[in-house]
Amino acid sequence: MITKRHLVFNVAIIIIPWLSLLFVGKRNLKRYFIASAFIVPFEIINHIIGHKKKWWKFYEKRKSFLRDELPFTLGPYFPISMWMLKLSYGNFKKFVVLNAVGDGLFAFVFISILKRFKIIGLNRLSHFQFFIYLYYKAFILYGVQYLTEKIFRQKVEQNKVAQS
Repeated sequence: MITKRHLVFNVAIIIIPWLSLLFVGKRNLKRYFIASAFIVPFEIINHIIGHKKKWWKFYEKRKSFLRDELPFTLGPYFPISMWMLKLSYGNFKKFVVLNAVGDGLFAFVFISILKRFKIIGLNRLSHFQFFIYLYYKAFILYGVQYLTEKIFRQKVEQNKVAQS
């Protein structure tokens, strides 16, 4: 049985980030959708691996991937990926710094707050290892967006040549 505290937390981490997408803009939503959608299944695979290796522990008695890890992926991961790309794509240094700050805050500050609230704590990872676990995916996200835009640009150029 899920505790009320955990249920409220899960609902909040799913709804609030998705509501923020109302402010991303339709053009940016279309532009960054593919890269953000690509990273979600990748993150689910990472969560399954972390769940099996017990890198973190949830304080609920019965362990459930759907109740514990999945809300982190379905909630903040897709919208935050969109926001990171919107705020910094095209400026790789800014993207790297912005992701380092965001992932660092989550790995070193937010995870400690969640532990105090008895939701989740790190088990077999240090805070730094957890930061690396979060941070390396930013480079994949940027790479997928770069390739998406490169392919899209080539198709646009081919269409212009075909119309000439």
